[in-house]
Amino acid sequence: MAARAGVSMTAASRVINNAPYVSPAKRAAVEKAIRELGYAPSRSARALATRKSGVVALAISGDDPALFADPFFAHVIVGISTALEETELHLLLCLGASGRAQARFKGLLGTRAVDGVMLIALRGDDPLVPVVERFGLPTVYGGRPLHGEPAWYVDVDNRGGARKGTDHLIELGRTRIATITGLPDTEVGQARHLGYRDAMATAGLSPHAVEAGDFTVAGGAAAMTALLDTHADLDAVFVANDNMAAGAVRVLRERGRRVPDDVAVVGFDDLEIATRTDPPLTTVHQPVRALGTEMARMLTALLAGREPSPLILPTRLVVRASA
Repeated sequence: MAARAGVSMTAASRVINNAPYVSPAKRAAVEKAIRELGYAPSRSARALATRKSGVVALAISGDDPALFADPFFAHVIVGISTALEETELHLLLCLGASGRAQARFKGLLGTRAVDGVMLIALRGDDPLVPVVERFGLPTVYGGRPLHGEPAWYVDVDNRGGARKGTDHLIELGRTRIATITGLPDTEVGQARHLGYRDAMATAGLSPHAVEAGDFTVAGGAAAMTALLDTHADLDAVFVANDNMAAGAVRVLRERGRRVPDDVAVVGFDDLEIATRTDPPLTTVHQPVRALGTEMARMLTALLAGREPSPLILPTRLVVRASA
């Protein structure tokens, strides 16, 4: 490379690594040689020289195949990938549910095989949190953990969004409004439950009925069945995500309840499934792809030595036929 450009090895290295103190003429000669030779820098050599791997990890605390059937995660990953296309960083996906997977993850962090970490889908006292804290790598959380608030995170206004969804049901004149919550050991599950309670309290209403779900279609169906068995008089339900809302709508139809005439339904997410239910779901839109994009941008900023601020993304109500 240096010989082709007619410059010293030092000058060629400076150009390849975008370092300063290279004359315009030498820089142009090296860049021309790069094009002619089709040169691509060795990641392993660069890692030795810079102590950077050029790899960031997205760690998910789960390995259930159903996790990846949920389009939420696909949108997050696409958002991350889109942001990383603007950099030279590569993405590594790590699943940290089993003890063996967590040991491998510790090994990656301990050997500095990754430069930074993004964490998502955390539950309760998640074992991945102390792992990343122990090694001190730049870390961005997608959604806040249940306990404590990290320095860097990108989250959605879950509590405010749930309040918007419940407020809409109240504005329709519904008073016997139940809710199907998300997983109780997740911050998002608790925040959306609190948003429902906020709206009910402001309207002078008591929570009519609460049933826990698990963010899946089957979980929503089971929760809706339980609600109808114990609170047959309910006239609306706020559901903590669209997957569960789809299951709830199916059960309501099977039990002879008309949506929205007898029971109005509002979900949360505004993913594709919300347009495929019968009737289509009124739901709270959250910018899922932007969540991934902003996580990656925040981590990139940290790796560049900047100090980004935590970010909370807004939500909005999308009115369709279910409420």
